Order: sequence, then structure tokens, then C-alpha cells
Amino acid sequence: MKITRVRTYVVYGRRRRAFGRVARTALGPADVSEHGIVLIETDSGVTGIGEMATLSDSELARAGLEMALFDLVGKELGQPVYNLLGGLVRESVPLSYSIPFGEPDEMAAFGAERTTQGFRTVKVKVGQDARRDIEAVRLVREAIGPDKRLRIDANMAWRTAKEAVPVIRAMEAYGPELVEQPLRPRELDGMAEIRRHVAVPIMADESVWGPRDAMEVVRRGAADAVNVYVSESGGLLAAARTFSLCELAAVPCLIGSMPEFGIGTAAQIHLGVAMPNLGYDSDACGVLYHEADLLRTPLRIEGGQAWPPAGPGLGVELDMATLERWQQPPK
Repeated sequence: MKITRVRTYVVYGRRRRAFGRVARTALGPADVSEHGIVLIETDSGVTGIGEMATLSDSELARAGLEMALFDLVGKELGQPVYNLLGGLVRESVPLSYSIPFGEPDEMAAFGAERTTQGFRTVKVKVGQDARRDIEAVRLVREAIGPDKRLRIDANMAWRTAKEAVPVIRAMEAYGPELVEQPLRPRELDGMAEIRRHVAVPIMADESVWGPRDAMEVVRRGAADAVNVYVSESGGLLAAARTFSLCELAAVPCLIGSMPEFGIGTAAQIHLGVAMPNLGYDSDACGVLYHEADLLRTPLRIEGGQAWPPAGPGLGVELDMATLERWQQPPK
């Protein structure tokens, strides 16, 4: 088998609108996802497909290329990608769902709706202002009840540990499972300080772009859990290494999403069913944050769980007509 051609496309998919308007978080508004699609063709007639979650960084581009190669090798060997990563350790990946910025009562209703759809974990985006954030967390907890998991995602919204600690302490009354990325990526000493002064576990997200970052987070005592991205890691192999490294340090991991379309989401699901150190519900459902997708057959995501597609490689097939349409930004 020889590679004969590599094709890349830039595609644009509209995000679902929450509360009748463009979804917002501490990272800003999110109306359209601009991603790259990779097709690697061979002389045997087999084509591997991959997805680049963004076009702005070389690690993310490498992840898309590597994803297509995993798909290609899996197809040639007649094996699903999860077998190339070590084999199944679970049948499906348990999922969380994010609640974007809104009025606290809107966010509460949104969270309750997702739990009725089967999600066991909802993630409250914070970073509007302390009073509104605390009220949103309180109302979401009331809306979802005591048996569902509530996670807080700051997306680096707080400037210092001194600013973050009193807000997190006020939220602790509502039983949060984790607080995700309270400070900027390199503020690891500040994150360690937050850990020492709050009861809720701290999760590193934007601080970890690969195994070396994860090792530094562990060394500095900056987090109790690590969110692992296929895209940010530079591919499935590096993401799997981060899982293994954190397992040695007794730090559980979960899977993050940027969010990807169906190809990238499928890769995340394959990773999730093959990693023993998956300690929390994951964000591996980025496809649900978009109005439509590029796949001929939708991924199986139901009841708050995601299953890997059947078949060799990633097990997904592109809808080429949709790929053609999506090369123009939506109006």
C-alpha cells in the first residue's frame, strides 16, 4: 500500500443556538465551527479520513493527519481504531453536556432538559460575574436534582487564585463534581493554590496539550484530573500516552471536545472505549453541538452514552455532497 494523494478541505458547520441566540462562554461567542477535513488516498483504493478541529496550530493539523492514517490502517487491517489503541475496556463512553452563558433560569432549564435526555453530567460554563455564576450553579443544581453530576467550567475566566477561591467555595454548597481550568494555562502554581483552599477537585484542561504538559501538571500538583483532547494532543497516540502517564500518577482523565464534527467525535469515542484511565464522564459528543454533520450515517449517541461506530478504521463515511456544500461559510 502506498499513499498516492492527500486532499484537505476547509469546512464550516453552524453551531446550535442556545436560548435562541449564539452560544457564548468565557472564550467568547461560538456561531460557526471552521475545521479541516483530510483525505489520504492509496494505490489500493482505500481512503483514510481525518478531521482538524482548527487550522490555527501545527499540533491540531498533525492530529487530523494522524487520524486519517489511523482510519486508513484500520481499514487495511480490517480492525476498528480502538483495537489499534489496545482494545475495548468498555462498550461505550459516558458523556457530559455543556451549558453556555445565559440567564441563570435559562441555564437551569437547559441543564434539566439534557438530563431528561439521559446525560448524567452537565457542565455549567461560568465567567459572567461571580453573583450570576453562583446563582446559575444553584439553579442548575435545583433543576437537575441531587443525583445528577454538576461540573463547573471556568474556561480560564478567573485571573488569580485569590479571585477564584471565594467563588468556588460559594459554589461548593451545590455539590460540584469538578471545577475545570480556573486560571490561565501556565498558572500552575495558582491552580495548586486553589486546590489547597477548596474542597472540590480541580481539573486541568487548557493547561494540557500533550504528555509533557500533563507531566508538569502532575509534578506541580496543579490538578486532580486531566481533560485530554485528541486535537490538542496532536493525535490519538499522544492522547493515549497522556492517559497512561496520568494513570501512573493516579490522576484520572476524561476526553474533551473543541467541539468536533462526526469524524473527530468518532476518534474521541474510539479513544474513550480503549483507555482504562477514563475516570469521569467525557465531552466526546461535539457533533451534538452542531445543527448538522458530514457523515452519511450518524454516530450512535443516546441516553448520555456514545458508542464507537461498527466497522474497520473509524467506522465512518463522509457525505461528499455535504462536504461540498460546507466549503462555503453559512449565511
